[in-house]
Amino acid sequence: MKLFGSLFEALVERDLEIYASSFNGKLYHYQDYNNNEVDAIIEKEDGKYCMFEIKLGGNKIEEAASNLNKVEDKIVSSGGGKPLVKCVICGFYNAIYQRDDGIYVIPITALKN
Repeated sequence: MKLFGSLFEALVERDLEIYASSFNGKLYHYQDYNNNEVDAIIEKEDGKYCMFEIKLGGNKIEEAASNLNKVEDKIVSSGGGKPLVKCVICGFYNAIYQRDDGIYVIPITALKN
């Protein structure tokens, strides 16, 4: 499953990069010196950004959301701005919802068109 998870992550990143390029945005992977990381960051031309964690299964949503919140806190405490959106993209999931902490959870199939 680890191989499928890595492949899924790469394919979602490709889709996000195509989406970002449609409005001159840039796609980045975030990792700091303390090994905190986020799978994908889309940065708009004005510097505003969105954060994404990419997980194959819905059983990793809580872990992914916790990581998004942790990294956001580190960025903001270092003087950076808050993200416009935080999102967990899942492969095997069939619901779209917004968690109480503001993070969106969406299946990859919701990104079509």
